[in-house]
Amino acid sequence: MPRATQLFVRSRKTTLNNALAALFLACLATSVFADENPVGFRSSTMSNPQDGRPLEMVVWYPGATAATPQLIADNAVFVGASAVRDAPPSAGNHPLVVLSHGYRGNWSNQVWLASALARKGYVVAAVNHPGTTTHDRSPQAAAQLWQRSVDLRRTIDEVTTQPEKFGQVANHRVAVVGHSLGGWTALEIAGARFDPDRFADDCKTHPQLASCTVYRQMNPANSPDSKAALAADWRDKRVTAVITLDLGLSRGLTDESLSALPVPALVIAAGVPSRELPAELESADLARRLPPASTRYVEISDASHFSFMSICKPGAQAMLEEEVPGDGIICRDGENGRDRGVIQQEVISLIADFLAGAPASSGGGL
Repeated sequence: MPRATQLFVRSRKTTLNNALAALFLACLATSVFADENPVGFRSSTMSNPQDGRPLEMVVWYPGATAATPQLIADNAVFVGASAVRDAPPSAGNHPLVVLSHGYRGNWSNQVWLASALARKGYVVAAVNHPGTTTHDRSPQAAAQLWQRSVDLRRTIDEVTTQPEKFGQVANHRVAVVGHSLGGWTALEIAGARFDPDRFADDCKTHPQLASCTVYRQMNPANSPDSKAALAADWRDKRVTAVITLDLGLSRGLTDESLSALPVPALVIAAGVPSRELPAELESADLARRLPPASTRYVEISDASHFSFMSICKPGAQAMLEEEVPGDGIICRDGENGRDRGVIQQEVISLIADFLAGAPASSGGGL
């Protein structure tokens, strides 16, 4: 993930036209959902003295406020989303959605989704996973790949026990959405199991896959104990639905655990051809191994792997390329396709419809 947050000083190079266009995008981010519920936003750090793994957490939630919102996670590269910091939560019960970012990503990558779902009445929480986030690339933390599911469990604990801050979470209404490596994380906490030997063998056949490259960099099966932890059952039974956004590492998940996945799944794939993360070998292959009756698969033909990240501002791609050649790819979608904002509106609709119809253990949608 590029050092987008370090690029504020470089924004002076943006032309006047690009600056005006960026201002228009910021105004759009503030007003596009003006006719829906106001959104509150809180950020905090969860400490855990037992494992020394503090988690930066943010929560978007339906707010009871008339205060003027401000842009969150808006910078020289990405368009943010509007919310009122530390607003009181609205009354009533709200479903919970937990977001998991991709490798070297961070919680801000899906602010477009978090804020949209909060306006529709969801509490939406996200964390930065230590070792695999933009701001923490510790090799030791990254190697503890299974801890990503624990991070999400801690997030659910934190949000559900503090209704005075975030609103009351409805019973049996917890979904997990993950992008890229976050999609793998979402499946793990929903009940899927990972087989390190299966994945290592598959990478011999498909060494070009980005999943294999990332896995080698993290090296999570570097000892018998780590290998056992990676293959363990990390399911949280509070999770009642799962959504993946162009996920990776799915080929290491076992057929047995996927065919018996106890919750409904929405699998969304980027359809733009990719050698490193082809839909046919990742998302489509995953969907074929999940229970047909409770799985929906959607491939968006003009979406790239990075279409599920925040909208880039005018000039951002050139800025990123100047900083680190090749990083500008995160601002690219399909050639001659729709704008990223339009693609994301489709994704929001797909997810909202899926969650509305996903059964919970007490009946009804999420």
